[in-house]
Amino acid sequence: MKEIEICNCNCNGPSGDDGSIRVQDAIIEEINFIDRIGHVTISYGIPGDFNMIHMELVTLIVSQDTVIRNESGRSLSMRDLREGMLVDAVFSSAMTMSIPPQARAFRITVKNSVNPYDVTVDNVLRVDTRNNFLYTGTLNDRASQIRFVITNATVILDRRGRRINLRDLRVGETVRVEHANFMTRSIPPQTTAFRVHVLF
Repeated sequence: MKEIEICNCNCNGPSGDDGSIRVQDAIIEEINFIDRIGHVTISYGIPGDFNMIHMELVTLIVSQDTVIRNESGRSLSMRDLREGMLVDAVFSSAMTMSIPPQARAFRITVKNSVNPYDVTVDNVLRVDTRNNFLYTGTLNDRASQIRFVITNATVILDRRGRRINLRDLRVGETVRVEHANFMTRSIPPQTTAFRVHVLF
């Protein structure tokens, strides 16, 4: 793996005095192991203007030096990590310029051991490919609307179960969305989509 350029700015989350970045309630999107090194991609939200939450992705380089524990303080192995887990993370502010950026993980605290997702079945209201948003609900019923953040790890499937892109979704289609079980208090509420499946 060739990573050359390093970004030393503290631009992806609240940073500490020691040059680390600390995030809470991040979701493990993807896990890969290369030899004894884990590459754990997490997504987390950063508050923006107008009650918007900007979702960030970073791949944590998890080694034997990374402290991994559950909320009770019990030590865990990197092999105990699972996609969908909710975690707090402390990682280096020195990141690669790759997409997503990579950073050395100092500490990971697992907040639960089950996949934290809910399911919403509704009609596609709007597809925003520029900002990677999918809106569902009814046009004149704001209470029914949800804005889903589509990340690089979001799986989108057509009616036959084939992988498609966000731009392939059409207004009016009924979709089943597996998403994080927390939402912002914005209007419409916002959350991260893990999987989107077109039903009809």
